[in-house]
Amino acid sequence: MARVEGSNGLQSAESRRSLRVASENLRDDGEGSTFGSDSEADGYADSGERQADKYGFIGGAQQYSGEYAEDIPPEVLRQREAKWLEMFGSWDKWMAKKHKKVKLRCQKGIPPSLRGRAWLYLCGGKVKREQNRGTFQELDSQPGDPKWLDVIERDLHRQFPFHEMFVARGGHGQQDLFRVLKAYTLHRPEEGYCQAQAPIAAVLLMHMPAEDAFWGLVQICEKYLPGYYSTGLEAIQLDGEILYALLRRVSPVAHGHLKKYKLEPILYMTEWFMCAFSRTLPWASVLRIWDMFLCEGVKIIFRVGLVLLRCMLGSQEKVKKCQGLYETMALLRAIDSRYMQEAFLVREIIELPVSEKDIEREHLTQLQRWKENHGDLRSKSPPRMHGAKAIITAEPPSQQDLRQNPTIIVESPLGYKSYRKGEEEATEIKWTKEERKNTAFPPQQTTSPYPVPTEPLPLHKDTAVRGSRDSLSSAEHDTYL
Repeated sequence: MARVEGSNGLQSAESRRSLRVASENLRDDGEGSTFGSDSEADGYADSGERQADKYGFIGGAQQYSGEYAEDIPPEVLRQREAKWLEMFGSWDKWMAKKHKKVKLRCQKGIPPSLRGRAWLYLCGGKVKREQNRGTFQELDSQPGDPKWLDVIERDLHRQFPFHEMFVARGGHGQQDLFRVLKAYTLHRPEEGYCQAQAPIAAVLLMHMPAEDAFWGLVQICEKYLPGYYSTGLEAIQLDGEILYALLRRVSPVAHGHLKKYKLEPILYMTEWFMCAFSRTLPWASVLRIWDMFLCEGVKIIFRVGLVLLRCMLGSQEKVKKCQGLYETMALLRAIDSRYMQEAFLVREIIELPVSEKDIEREHLTQLQRWKENHGDLRSKSPPRMHGAKAIITAEPPSQQDLRQNPTIIVESPLGYKSYRKGEEEATEIKWTKEERKNTAFPPQQTTSPYPVPTEPLPLHKDTAVRGSRDSLSSAEHDTYL
């Protein structure tokens, strides 16, 4: 992969070292990530004194800030919610005949109250869950491979330590995250666990129950980013070369600067791509990118990377300020906040002319170069699916797979039906005003689905993760918040 005079695919010792460093940064990210670093989590003890923002963050760089996000008027949100609820009712028809409208609504931003359900529909996780009823529960009940359990447990506290779901060690969020990641290692034992899967699963868990998050993770790993988390990280290396080649067309100045200092793509794009920018950008921007990513596919991730590179290194004035490899790396690790603002970033992503065909054409070119220099890929990945429409077209769902299951059933105490044995017809009990007045009904109680943790709970020793099963069910909800 080292490039000398424009060469590609020659995996030198320096390239291997770069890949190792990039991989380690996904775990030990104190200096390598702008947001959510481990150093922020260490010593954090005043979580109870901080108020969570609207996304659930109680501190840290990803906490909500007006400079990063745009507020949508409530009446507009209500209108968008009604449109999305309509789409859920006939999802297959919308995807087949009105996909452009779905795409546009994802670009505008999915309503927060419906984001979890929308993501599950878009990625195909809803269909996978229906077609594999009981699979997650079966995997969840198994002990798992100890070599993966220890690694997963060590990584739990590193995932969004300032989010209210994950701030407590042994709390419900960390337990559910453990369950999802363990289940995936059992689902794909040949792949096992990669540290970059943890933030992906954590983002999903912020919006949906554990079972749904598991199927969302399966779809992202197998359909959107196949091969990204396999041994050797060959797929991410190939996509790094694709990004570098596309940059030549999008921003020749940025491309020339990176080429001049022989800056390997894996040094600056590995965490971006493998974590789908969840550890790089302000949270408002992360959510908007995921809305588009799960609808349109990996081209959105490429576009984000290209936009950031062009914004940071796209002019002669900018590149003159970072003369050197280390200076350039420092610049890309501390992206200017102007370029991460939600409205600006989304507009630039939508307008950037990079299509699925461009990516696949360049993929074939880089794959051929890889084979010439290294032979066949060691890890055979399934074909990449470019977004929701490609997924639903490849595996058409049945109406049963897309059915919506109501989870809130309210029985009115003012009218019951009494059924007598042997009779088919029910006789409704008529309630008079006096009877209603004199009838006492048990008071309704609302309990939190998450018990308040006292002491950190062991995650995979003798007590397993029973406490986490008190969390949200995996049935349909209008909101997971």
